[in-house]
Formats: sequence, C-alpha cells, structure tokens
Amino acid sequence: MSSISYLCNAAVNAGVISGVIALIVGVAVGIVVFKLLISKKIDKSKSNAVKIIEEAYAEAKSAKKEALLEAKEEAQKIRDEANIEAKERRNEILKQEERLGQREEYVSKKEASLDTRAEQFEKDKERLDDDRNKLAKALEEQKKIKDDMIVELEKISGMTKKQAKDVLIEAVTEEAKKDAGVIVKRIEDEAKENADKNAREIVMGAIQKCATDISSEMTITSVALPNDEMKGRIIGREGRNIRSIESVTGVELIVDDTPETITISSFDPIRREIARLALEKLIVDGRIHPARVEEVVEKATKEVERTTKEAGEDACNKVGIYNLNPELVKIMGRLKFRTSYGQNCLTHSVETSIIAGLIATELGANVAVAKRGGFLHDIGKALDHEIEGTHVSIGVELAKKYKESPEVVHCIEAHHGNVPFGSIEAIIVQVADAISSTRPGARRESFENYIKRLQQLEEIANGFKGVDKSFAIQAGREVRIMVKPDMISDNEAMFLAKDIAKKIENEMQYPGQIKVNVIRESRFTDTAK
Repeated sequence: MSSISYLCNAAVNAGVISGVIALIVGVAVGIVVFKLLISKKIDKSKSNAVKIIEEAYAEAKSAKKEALLEAKEEAQKIRDEANIEAKERRNEILKQEERLGQREEYVSKKEASLDTRAEQFEKDKERLDDDRNKLAKALEEQKKIKDDMIVELEKISGMTKKQAKDVLIEAVTEEAKKDAGVIVKRIEDEAKENADKNAREIVMGAIQKCATDISSEMTITSVALPNDEMKGRIIGREGRNIRSIESVTGVELIVDDTPETITISSFDPIRREIARLALEKLIVDGRIHPARVEEVVEKATKEVERTTKEAGEDACNKVGIYNLNPELVKIMGRLKFRTSYGQNCLTHSVETSIIAGLIATELGANVAVAKRGGFLHDIGKALDHEIEGTHVSIGVELAKKYKESPEVVHCIEAHHGNVPFGSIEAIIVQVADAISSTRPGARRESFENYIKRLQQLEEIANGFKGVDKSFAIQAGREVRIMVKPDMISDNEAMFLAKDIAKKIENEMQYPGQIKVNVIRESRFTDTAK
C-alpha cells in the first residue's frame, strides 16, 4: 500500500513538474513569438515612417517649388506695377513741364500786353487831361454866359433872381398841392372801392350759400274738377252747398265758364288753403251737402293746422333755432301760405335768417341774435289779416308777448327803418332782408316792366356821345357798351362808364346792382391777294 501511494505521489509530482516545465516552455515560446511580432511591427512602422518622411519630403519639395514660382510671379507683378507707375509719373511730370512751359509763355504774353496797355493808358491820361482843361474853360465860358443872361433877364422882367425864384417856388408848390390832392382823392377812392369790394364779397358769399327756391302764389287758388257736372253739385239746390262752403270757410267761390275749374278767392291764405283741401275731399267723396261740408271743413282745418305746425318746425330746424316758443312756431308755419310780391314769406324768413347768420359770422356780431331776428322779422305777416296794424308792429307785439329778448325785438322793429338802429344785429337783419327780397328771381315783376327796364338801360347808354352800340344782358344786371375808338380814348372810356352808372342811379329804380361794362377796341382788316 505504501508503495502504491508512493508511486501515486511520484506520478503526481512528475505530472506537476511536467506541467510546470510545459508552462515555462510555453511562456518562453510566447515571449519569443511576441518579440518576433513586435520586431515585425517595429520594422513595419520604420518602413511606414520612412515612407511618410519620403512623401513629406517630396511634398515639401513640391511646395517649395510652387512657393518659389508664386514668389517669382509676385515679384514680376510688383516690378510690372512699379514700371507702370513710374511710367505714369514720368508722363505726369512731362505734362506738368508742358503746362509750366505754356504758363511761362502766357505770362510772357501777358507782360507784353500789360506793357502795351500801360503805354495806351499814359496816352489816354494825357488826352483826358487835355479834355479836362478844355471842359474847365467851357464851364467858365458857360458860367459867364449864364451870368450875362441872368442880368439880361433881370433887366427884361424887372425882377431880381431871388424874386423870380420865389415866384417859381410858389407856382411849383401850388402845382404840388393840386397833385397831392389828386393823389389823396385817388387813395380815398381806392379805399372806398376796397371797402365796397370786401362788403360785396361778404354779402355775395352769404347769397351763394343760401340759394333757396321760392314758391309763387296769389290771392286766388284754382281747383280742378273731374267734369263740369261737378260744378252743379258743388252749387247745390238753390245754391245751398256753395253758400254753406263759403260761410264755413270764409272764402268766396267763383264758378264761371272756365271748363272743369272752380276758383277760390280770399286774402287770407289759411282760409284759402282750408277751402281748397275741403273742396278736393268733397269732390273725391262725392257726398256734397251742408252737414258733410261742415264735417270735411273741420277735418281740413285740423290738417292745415298740423301742416302749419310741421312747416314751422321744419323751418326752425333749417335755421338751427330749437328753443322757440311753440306758439311762435305755429304762427311762423302760417307764413307757408303767405306770399309777398310772389315770394313765399316762410321761405323768405328762412333765407333771411341764414344770410343774417352768415354776415354776422363774418363781422363778428352775435350770430344767434341775428339769425333769430332774421327768422322772426316778418312774423307779423302771418296775422296781419286778423289783427290791425302793420306787420312790423304786430311782430313786435308777438315777440314781446312770448318773451323774446329785447335785442331780437329790436331787430324786428327796425328791419324797415321805422326806428333808429340800436345794434349791429338789427342792421344785419335789415341788410339780409333786402338781399333776400331784391336778389334776382326772388320776386316777380311783370314782363312789361322787365322789357321797359332793359329798354331804358340801352336808351341811357346810347344817349352818350361816342357810344356805338349798347346791350342790356343778364336780365338787366349788366349793360355792355361798345364805343367808337376814334372818338373815345381809353381814359375817356373809364370816365364814360362812371357817367353812365351815375345816370342809371339817378334815373332808374331797380333791385340789386347793374354793372356798366364799356368796351373800346380797334379792328383793322386787310386782304392778302
């Protein structure tokens, strides 16, 4: 057993030893192999390094060649630029030398010219000295002749030199005074013309901004009938229907031979309007008898009252007056049916108010008072058929009754010049009333009067010496006069216009203004053959 164990241990030890030996041999072999591999890598690295160095050397050599080439090119370029610049500088120096040569030549010529002029100047100086001496001698001779003439004139006139001088100064002074008077008069006339021009511009501006239409009515109104049979129905049995209409409305119905027409006549425009509406309603309804007449007239009366109130309110809105007493508004609305010389009174009142406001604005006056006074200035005409007195006095009483301001009352009272003007607003209202009444087209005039005015204008113009032809144009607002140029000069034409205008003012009555236009022209005609 022990030998077996021993053998086993020996075998184990031999195995261990052999393993160790094998390990050592393996390690040794590994080291050898590792050294061989390292050696190969080192050799390869050396080979690569040599190759890299060779490539770097080749690249450096190539770069060196390129750098040398670029340096040579740059150097050549610099040399070329330097040569060009040097050439340009040489050219510039040559040009400057040439200019200097020209300047030296010019200076030389100038010096020669100055020398020539100096010689000429000396000659001119000598000649002027001779002339000065001759002039001095001539002045002495002239003074001697003048003194001799003064002595001779004193002997002839019997006055000394001082006396003659005083007479001359007095004459010149008198003439200067006359000229100064003429100049002062001209300045005054120009100032008046400018003032008139400014006033006209204000007034014309107000008129142009207020170009309202006017309605023309008279004291009679015609009502159209569907047929003549309706006349009999309106008259009624024994005239009871027509008497009933006339008694209830207070108008007169005129039934004549005019076909299909009946005429309403009354000085009261309100009654005339009520009768017109009532008749139209009766004609449409067809039932015409006294009871029906009273019923329809009552409805027509209420309708007219409503219309007058609406007309008054509309007029107040147009002029911008919103705090007027309601009763005054109704009374103003009645003016819608009232006319004066064919001009509608309510439209005229609105127009006057607007014009007065515009003028007051331009003049810096109280615009509210001017507009209110212009609006109410003719309110008395709404009741002048019912109340005794002039429309001015009626209007003043109404304004006081409904608590209008004293300034507005004065505008109403003074708009026809019945009392002295106490404020600029009253004057403005009077002017605005005149503008609205007298502007072209505001009021009717008969065709005969219109023709007569035109004829009279032309007759006055033709009555002056030197007038060839005259024409009244623009509805008589301008007269154009052609004068004979061989008889009338330009200055005389100016005075002729003034004389004709003065004669028109003295001999004619007309609304607004009439422009006198005098034309003087010469025409020469020939024929080319």
